Amino acid sequence: MPDTNAIENLSQLERRLTMAVPVADIERQVDERLKKLARSVRMPGFRPGKVPLKIVAQQYGPQVRSEVTGDAVQKAFTDALRDQNLRIAGYPRIERKEGAPEGELQFSATFEVYPEVGVGDLAAVTIERPTLAVGDPEVDQTVEVLRKQRTRYDGVERAAAAGDRVTVDYTGTIDGAEFPGGKGADFAFVLGEGRMLPEFEAGVTGRAAGDERTVAVTFPSDYQSKDVAGKTASFAIRLKKVEAARLPEVDAEFARSLGVADGDLAKMRAEVRANVEREVKKRLGSRLKAQVLQALVDTTRLELPKALVDLELERLVAGARADLQARGLKMENVPIDPQLFESQAKRRVALGLVVAELVKRFDLGAKPGEVRRLVEEHSESYEQPTEVVKWFYTQPERLAEFEGLAVEENVIDWVLKRARVVDQPVVFDQLMGGAG
Repeated sequence: MPDTNAIENLSQLERRLTMAVPVADIERQVDERLKKLARSVRMPGFRPGKVPLKIVAQQYGPQVRSEVTGDAVQKAFTDALRDQNLRIAGYPRIERKEGAPEGELQFSATFEVYPEVGVGDLAAVTIERPTLAVGDPEVDQTVEVLRKQRTRYDGVERAAAAGDRVTVDYTGTIDGAEFPGGKGADFAFVLGEGRMLPEFEAGVTGRAAGDERTVAVTFPSDYQSKDVAGKTASFAIRLKKVEAARLPEVDAEFARSLGVADGDLAKMRAEVRANVEREVKKRLGSRLKAQVLQALVDTTRLELPKALVDLELERLVAGARADLQARGLKMENVPIDPQLFESQAKRRVALGLVVAELVKRFDLGAKPGEVRRLVEEHSESYEQPTEVVKWFYTQPERLAEFEGLAVEENVIDWVLKRARVVDQPVVFDQLMGGAG
């Protein structure tokens, strides 16, 4: 039998600790708690504080003994970890051991410890730092996007063309029978946006309001509705309305619609430029961060505690469930396989361990000035930035997100000083069209 308070190495990270708790200590603490409980417990037929200790013990003894034993084991475990200078990852598995010497209760605690983290050599890593300077062309493109977002559609007496909004009634049949989802009335869509299948759009393009036509439409084999996937349907379409797109002029009224009260176009462009610069900076930073974190994962080899991976898996699965429930799905009908998130969980745990080690070893924690700068940058997009900053600082817990961002920036800067960095210009459309 292993010595008590001795640590056994079961694997690279797994440990087992055998603990002994004196029975006499347990009995003494149980007796003390029961006596204390007897002074206040209420039972039918007895005045408060007058319940015989024997009856109190019969009623509450098992529960009290379990609590005392649990507290004693937890204290023994905590003391052993402190004495051995161990950092436990996750939760221990504690089990009662049989065959203990007389007068002792023995327990074993099986657990994992945090691994030693040694960041690899970053000198051989090349990081492409995305760059983009916001100028007049980018502002012009953004203004055009804002115009399109405010598009109006006016009825026209001509054949429908790409970019027009059309309103139709339609009825689809397969082998002469209507099918679910194949019928619609007063359905509007814009030609050329790809919302409808190509054959359907072709049946409307070049037609005027009042025209009727029947077209054949073949559904793709991977169509979302399995009942019609790969099949050919006949659609009877009646075109009811054709409307041409009308973009607003870039004038004072347009500027006011963007929140510029006096309609000043120069002020509007300045605000658009500032917003674009903030968004570009955010997206460039996101791309750079992804490369830096991947470089840390690729250059650092470490054993991951299974307990931490399992905890992260639980969080990811719970997040997926919450997201699906928010979409209106009944989760009892949607099983989620944790293995789908295993690689993501391992990557998150690895990054967490590496970043934590860098922060501790190289003092990369968030500094007050760094947090203040991030809060002020965030507040610039509001009408009263100073008041927003004050709001964040009235309750320190509101600064947690910015403290995390400051740590991220410090880690990124640390990596960039050690890796080979090559500036890589990016195209505005591609940057803004993606998720960042």
